[in-house]
This record gives sequence, C-alpha cells and structure tokens, in this order.
Amino acid sequence: MQPQRLPDDYEISADAGRLDVAVIHKFLAEESYWSRGIPRSTVERSIANSLCFGVYQGAAQVGFARVVTDRSTFALLADVFILEAHRGKGLSKALMRRVVEHEDLQGLRRFLLLTSDAHGLYSQFGFKEIGSPARFMEVLRPDVYRPA
Repeated sequence: MQPQRLPDDYEISADAGRLDVAVIHKFLAEESYWSRGIPRSTVERSIANSLCFGVYQGAAQVGFARVVTDRSTFALLADVFILEAHRGKGLSKALMRRVVEHEDLQGLRRFLLLTSDAHGLYSQFGFKEIGSPARFMEVLRPDVYRPA
C-alpha cells in the first residue's frame, strides 16, 4: 500500500482522551444506518471497552472508527464514519490504514466487519466476503434502540 498523506490540517489519533463523545453519539444516533437511536450511555460504554480512533481537523473531531478486540487473536471493526463535510479527501482510507497498521492489531487470526455500502473501501485493506458464512451465527436485534 502506498503511504496516505493527510491534508495538512487533519490528523488521526488513537488517544481516547481526545474523543468527542457528543460528535460520535450524534452521528451514530442520527445519521448512521446501523445504530440510529442508540443511547449516549451505550456509545460511552462501547468507547470505554474498545480501541478507538479519531480523525481531527484541528481540535474538531470529524471521523471515528472503533475496534472491539482482545488485541491478540480477534477484532471487529465498527462505527466507522467521516462527517459529510469532510468526505472526498482520502480521510476514510487514511483512517483505515491507521487502524490496520496499529500495533495492537497485528498478528490477529480474524478481523471482521459488517458493511452495507463500503465494500470497495474495505477490500483495499484485505477484507473479503466471509468464506464460510454457514459457520457464523448471530443474535440480531435491529430494533434494540427504538423506544418501546
């Protein structure tokens, strides 16, 4: 892979202390197709228990990715986004490169993700459709964040 250079005023960090939970929650709860309506407390708990990456323009957070992992054998990539006003600048590719190159995510036996619309992005980083989907099982509750 060719090194991806960020525009001068952008940076990517895995420093959890820099994350802007309000920005992350707003996007996930109001703009994402996968977690619409998610409670802020759930977002906070997911961040606290994951390896997270923020994309920043100056001090403002403009992107995010979260990896659920044991940092030894398994990881699941989730909640990847770049705010709409910052798309088209190569930030998602730079974010993915930072994720897959992170020292705690090397040597994993399995690295998973789910996507409905970004196969082209993720395939650039080695992700492929699951080879044996019949081996995977799930409990799926798509309406879990909707009020009763």
